[in-house]
Amino acid sequence: MDPKTVLKTYFGYDSFRKNQQEIISSAMQRHDTLVLMPTGGGKSLCYQVPAMLMPGTCIVVSPLISLMQDQVEALKANGIEAEALNSSHDLGIDTTIRRRVVSGDVKILYMSPERLMTEIPFLLSQMRISLIAIDEAHCISQWGHDFRPEYSQLGDIRQRFPDVPIMALTATADRITRLDIIKQLRLNNPREFISSFDRPNLSLAVKKGYTPKEKTSFIINFIKARPLDAGIVYCLSRASTEKLANELNAHGIHAAAYHAGMPAADRTLTQAKFKQDDILVVCATIAFGMGIDKSNVRWVIHFNMPKSIESYYQEIGRAGRDGAPAETILFYSMNDIIMLEKFVKESGQREINADKLRRMQEYAESSVCRRRILLNYFNEVSDHDCHNCDVCQDPPKRFDGTRYVQMALSAAKRTGEEAKVSTIIEIVKGIKSPTVVRKSYDRLPTFGVGKELTTKQWRDYMLQMMQLGFFDIEYDKADAVKVTAAGEDVLWSRKQALLCQPAEDVLPLAKRSRKNKKIQLVIPHFTNVATNEEDPNLFEALRILRKKCADEEGFPPYIVFSDKVLHNLATSKPTTLDDFGNVSGIGEHKKAKYGARFVELIKKMT
Repeated sequence: MDPKTVLKTYFGYDSFRKNQQEIISSAMQRHDTLVLMPTGGGKSLCYQVPAMLMPGTCIVVSPLISLMQDQVEALKANGIEAEALNSSHDLGIDTTIRRRVVSGDVKILYMSPERLMTEIPFLLSQMRISLIAIDEAHCISQWGHDFRPEYSQLGDIRQRFPDVPIMALTATADRITRLDIIKQLRLNNPREFISSFDRPNLSLAVKKGYTPKEKTSFIINFIKARPLDAGIVYCLSRASTEKLANELNAHGIHAAAYHAGMPAADRTLTQAKFKQDDILVVCATIAFGMGIDKSNVRWVIHFNMPKSIESYYQEIGRAGRDGAPAETILFYSMNDIIMLEKFVKESGQREINADKLRRMQEYAESSVCRRRILLNYFNEVSDHDCHNCDVCQDPPKRFDGTRYVQMALSAAKRTGEEAKVSTIIEIVKGIKSPTVVRKSYDRLPTFGVGKELTTKQWRDYMLQMMQLGFFDIEYDKADAVKVTAAGEDVLWSRKQALLCQPAEDVLPLAKRSRKNKKIQLVIPHFTNVATNEEDPNLFEALRILRKKCADEEGFPPYIVFSDKVLHNLATSKPTTLDDFGNVSGIGEHKKAKYGARFVELIKKMT
């Protein structure tokens, strides 16, 4: 077979995405290759297709057992001989897999970096290796956002297997990280392929200045409007994951917490239930996600701002991996900045981490298309706005906010620049809090001068003032507000200050019901399609059947078919096995295995 035949037969696709065919060709010509491709962009196919065509077994280095299991299950579901060697197997299973590998019956073998290094003089010396693929390759670089010490020895494989081509793959790596990956893995004149970072199916939105209570209320409304959609809420601390999960459960939303401090058995159970769609909502720290290859995550919410654009991009990339529409929301507050700034000051790479945090803040505070900012960060220039982010859909309106800036900065000055942001807001709002009364701030001339604004508006404006450089936070002085030279210019009317009006505090997404949701899809494979409008009732019935098939086999539902495939089926409504097999994403193995049941259901409902 050739690459296109493998693609259609096993994976059900008629054509490659950008760069995939060239990457496959590079591997088959035995060149070292560096692949930079966004999550959901099709990285796995870049080594899975050549593995099917090259003599021997492809070794894939993967960081997490759960990730290996997902990949192996997905490959087996497509009729491909794949296995994983890891600590979850007993000796009998381990021995069987090793025998199959040595005899050449396994085309793709997944291993952890530690297992790979220990097996070099044993299993690896007895098998024929076609290709070594290093997944999540950014983990080898200390400049990357997720450095892992266990990856550090992988550079030795170049010396041990000089004639075996190596493919390094990652979804997020800036220029300095890419150079370090090449150096650490000792790649030999690698061919580099950098795909577009654009994920147009992901909507991007930022919500500024919400309190934890307001965030929770928003999230509850958001989830209740999408009761059948799976999603992840990322939180900065372990305690906040548990608190939010408890709040959601109290409001009738079945959610679970996930963080590194939980017992391993509890983490494994939560992850398994999420993969099986038995739990649709997980509140997690960043410990959750890399091991999830779940393609039907329909939304990702950040309860707190991440520390870098790399982290943020990778985490939102866990939504919409199947290419169907997905939503992302980032909550952003001054408390996040204060906490993350403290982390930066305590880190070992203070300067570079401070720069990464600054770029993340710029993204969150931006008044221009957010997707263009993301793409620019990864050295990709877009010449048009995306029309799928909050800034494009509701551009901010600017006004002369000089008077409000002067109120806040004057209050800060009159406290001797010893008050926190929250206390400044209490002063201008005229709130007699314990701190204000104890320090006699209620006697200041600025007390109550800004009471016409809500506390939420003041939080938003103070955030903008800090981003505009009108004041700094003195972290070593109890987070006190310190007026800058730029702030002095506004305070003494030497310069004007333009602020953005806060976005309307509404939940437009939460008001949308699934019954009214119409998804337009173009299905080029069919000539007998009467309409290209999706039948939402058929989609839900297909989803139920998918879950039944998955439960029968012990697979996660998305391994049977992705949401995108179900949307295509609910739109094209194939009533013959041949038409069913022509739907993108359905290969020969799945057509034979599931086709009759799904076609029968479609016939009944159309």
